[in-house]
Amino acid sequence: MPALHVQMLPQFLAGQPLQETITVVIDVLRASTTMIHALAHGASSIIPCLTVEEAQQTASRLPTDSRLLGGERHGRLIPGFDLGNSPLDYTLERVQGKTLVFTTTNGTRALLECRTAARVAIGAFVNRQAIVDLLSKEGRDVHLVCAGTDGQLTAEDILFAGAVASDLLSLDPSPWVAGNVQAQMAADYFQARSRSREQFCEAFSSSRGATNLIELGMTRDIDRCLEENLFSCVPCWEARTGMVQLN
Repeated sequence: MPALHVQMLPQFLAGQPLQETITVVIDVLRASTTMIHALAHGASSIIPCLTVEEAQQTASRLPTDSRLLGGERHGRLIPGFDLGNSPLDYTLERVQGKTLVFTTTNGTRALLECRTAARVAIGAFVNRQAIVDLLSKEGRDVHLVCAGTDGQLTAEDILFAGAVASDLLSLDPSPWVAGNVQAQMAADYFQARSRSREQFCEAFSSSRGATNLIELGMTRDIDRCLEENLFSCVPCWEARTGMVQLN
């Protein structure tokens, strides 16, 4: 019987044997949501980088007409980059056929923490059902890994982890068991805050990540990241190649 784990911050993965597991990296606001948008709109691949300097060096080795530099630091566009971290900017017209070199404050760091897993998927509310379908098909132990914000827990990531955990654990009969207390805590947290759409949106919009974006005047991004099942695709990162592509 597969075990479902939630890690509310990437550092909680320390010491976990990941080699036979599938991990789902969750940075709802906004890296996960943005990467899903980019690949759903035709980007050929994404190369996540830990630092701005690494991203610039990686981009310099690619033809200028086939790559884009994207990402943020502390929510803002990085000077010299083509795109920030707003999913709304990653349109078909802008990204189709391009390789995206991408770095963010929290999301890409969480992704790299999962490098030893058998598969590393990227999830957000915009592909919630596709994530649930993939995990059900895989049938192996799962770690849902929340990126957090600046090393601290943030509600929007836990809400998504809880949504997926709730979807899987509530199957009747469910082949899944909660692998750690964080899995049941996340499921309970989501269920307690999603009795109505209004209640869910309030919990999401008052989160640490959303509060930061509101202060930056980026409420449109929050609205987009709240939307569910816009896409049926699941981006997956291959540590061997360093690329994120569609599953």
